[in-house]
Amino acid sequence: MTKPRAVCRGDRVALVSPASGFSREEFEQGVGELRRLGYHPVYDETVFERSLFTSGPPDVRASLIRRSWSDPLVSALIAVRGGYGSVQVLPELNGWDPAASPKLFVGYSDNTSLLTWLTCHHHVPVVHGPMVEGRLARGPEAYDERSFVALISGKGRGLVLEPPALVAATEGTATGPLFGGTMTQLCASLGTPYAFSPPPGSVLFLEDVNERPFRIDRMLTQLRLSGVLSRAAALIFGEMRGCDEPDGALRTSDLLPELVRDFKGPVLIGFPSGHTSGPCWSLPFGVQVTVQASSRPALVVEESPVE
Repeated sequence: MTKPRAVCRGDRVALVSPASGFSREEFEQGVGELRRLGYHPVYDETVFERSLFTSGPPDVRASLIRRSWSDPLVSALIAVRGGYGSVQVLPELNGWDPAASPKLFVGYSDNTSLLTWLTCHHHVPVVHGPMVEGRLARGPEAYDERSFVALISGKGRGLVLEPPALVAATEGTATGPLFGGTMTQLCASLGTPYAFSPPPGSVLFLEDVNERPFRIDRMLTQLRLSGVLSRAAALIFGEMRGCDEPDGALRTSDLLPELVRDFKGPVLIGFPSGHTSGPCWSLPFGVQVTVQASSRPALVVEESPVE
C-alpha cells in the first residue's frame, strides 16, 4: 500500500460528489462540522452540478476528483453523499494513477466503487467512514468522532473498536488487511475491469441497507461463487439496517450465521459502519486489522491507513 499523509488540524479537505446530488443545507452543516473538528473544508462550484440521477455528468465528477487529488494543498477528499453513480466516474479516471500522489479518501455506500478502485487496483488505503450529508451534517449523533479522527489523523494504530451490539457468530482470531464495503456495489463490480479483488488472507467487511434476506443470500452466493469468500481469513458484517423481512418473520442477524456456516474463519456480525441506525463508525480499508471473535468481540487496528 502507498499510504497518504495524515490529516492534521488546519489541513484542507476537499468535498467531492462522486454519486447522487445532495441537500445544500446539509452540505453547509457538514462544512460547519468539519470546521468544528479543526479542518478547513474546500470545494468548487462544480460540486453543485446536477444531472438526471447524479451530481453532474461523469466527466465533471471525475474532473473534480482529479483536481482535488492533484492539489498539493489538499490533504484528503470526503464524499458528500452516496446514492448512485460513483461507478460511472471510474472509466473517466482510466490512465490516472492516484498512488503517484496518494490522498486519503473517505466515504461509503455507493462510493464503495471508488473505495474498491483505490484499495484493490491502486493500493491506496481509504477510510470507510462518514460522508457530509446525513452524517457530518448531523454531528456526533450520526458518526463516531473517535474512530473518524483517530484514523484520518494517523493515531489509528492500536485502536480497539468494540461496538456494543457486535457479536461473534463464529469464534476465533484472524489478522489481515481489511477490504469491503456495500455488498450491492461489490457484487456489481464483479466481471468488470474494476472488480472487487481482495488478496488472499484478507478480512472482509460486508454491509448493506434495505435489502431483503433473500437478496443478501443472493449476494453472498455471488461472492462465494466468484471465489472472494474462500480467499478471506475473516468476515465482518455491518448492522444490515432495514434488511429484515418486513413482517419480522426472518431477521438478517439470525440468517447470516446460517449463510456462512461453512466459512472456516471467525465471523463478526453487527459492526456499525456504513448504513447504520446510530453513529457510523469508521474503518480503515487496505491495512492490517485483527478480528477478535470471542465473548468480548472487537476489531483491532494494527496499522494506520495514513503516515
